Amino acid sequence: MAASTTTRQGLLTFLRVAIILQTLLVFVQAVSAGLVLATPYGEPLHSIGARVVFAAAMLHVVAAVVVWRPGGGSFATVLYAAGFLVLMSAQVVVGIMHVMALHVPLGVVLFAMSVLRLAWIGSGRRPRAAGAA
Repeated sequence: MAASTTTRQGLLTFLRVAIILQTLLVFVQAVSAGLVLATPYGEPLHSIGARVVFAAAMLHVVAAVVVWRPGGGSFATVLYAAGFLVLMSAQVVVGIMHVMALHVPLGVVLFAMSVLRLAWIGSGRRPRAAGAA
């Protein structure tokens, strides 16, 4: 049974907020990466930011599951959020290992993915249930 229209709109708003937050935080991480090179406080700021972005990616997964399961949305939304979280996990690992040859390009990919998802969800397209017309 699908959720009511009001509930569905609320769930989609939750997903939008999660994606906006994630995109903003990934951008802040790019800024703090530049601060790592320019200031003595850049590295701790970037490290703290990584934890916050990871938490935002987990929030995105929760929002996607809530939109999918009770909200009647598409499972593809969950797959996208879970894929982002997996790549974010890899980003954290290569960052801790100081493998900049992977860390920097993966950061760019994560930012691009987040911006594209933000554009998709902001376009007014609605995640649909599997089999829905």
